[in-house]
Amino acid sequence: MNKTTTPILILLVLLIAVVFQSAFIVQQTEKAIVLQLGKPDNNVYAPGLHFKIPFIQNVIYFDSRLLEYDAQPAEALTKDKKALVLDNYARWRIVNPLLFYQTVRTIPGAQARLDDIVYSQLRAALGRYTLTEIVSTERDTIMQMVTKRSSSLIKAYGIEIVDVRIKRTDLPPENQRAIFGRMRAERERQAKQYRSEGQQESITIKSLANRQRTVIIAKANKEAEIIRGQGDAIATKIYAESLGKDEEFYNFQRSLEAYKDSFKNNTRIIVTPDNKFLQEMQ
Repeated sequence: MNKTTTPILILLVLLIAVVFQSAFIVQQTEKAIVLQLGKPDNNVYAPGLHFKIPFIQNVIYFDSRLLEYDAQPAEALTKDKKALVLDNYARWRIVNPLLFYQTVRTIPGAQARLDDIVYSQLRAALGRYTLTEIVSTERDTIMQMVTKRSSSLIKAYGIEIVDVRIKRTDLPPENQRAIFGRMRAERERQAKQYRSEGQQESITIKSLANRQRTVIIAKANKEAEIIRGQGDAIATKIYAESLGKDEEFYNFQRSLEAYKDSFKNNTRIIVTPDNKFLQEMQ
């Protein structure tokens, strides 16, 4: 290598370094600003190839896409003085990188401002509605109003809020315990009412069944007595007719019945041989 080519190579390397330090590319999803000795040059650079003064200026890139901020749950009061724990989020984007850098500088700084503004607007909006309206009927209206007002207030920071939504609404722990206690007492009251109504219905059914049983048994006994009386009358008639035809057979039948009634359970009877009671055995 001769003395002529060495300076040329050094100059070429320096030229390449200067070009690399001068050129910068902004992606399609980004916007950029250039700082000169720590101060912005009041220009916003769109996607594409751009140039800056090497070693003096530096580039800061900002995401131009929609960003999401998930806020920490916080309490708010409704119109009817009910406390709610709100878990909300916001979708936002940087519309003016220069103003953004001059006011909040970083994403965490922007999120801090978002937290203050969105929460204050949510709390103010919820204070105009009752708990039932917030949970069911007026939720979309509230979200649209909060989004519009929050975006208007945060415009001074180069930010646009696209949407604010409530992910979840809860009651504070002490309110939950009180509500659960009321719900439990209400369910116990209903259970007692159902039990008392069931017992009353059970007593009514049992009383009706017992009355029907008593009536059925009485009718059955009545019919049984009638049938038994009719049978006894027929039997008596038959006996009378049959025994009337033969007096000796009647006496024999009556003696057998007397023996049957007398000689029970090993009964002992002492009589004389000529006793009339034993005449049918002689």
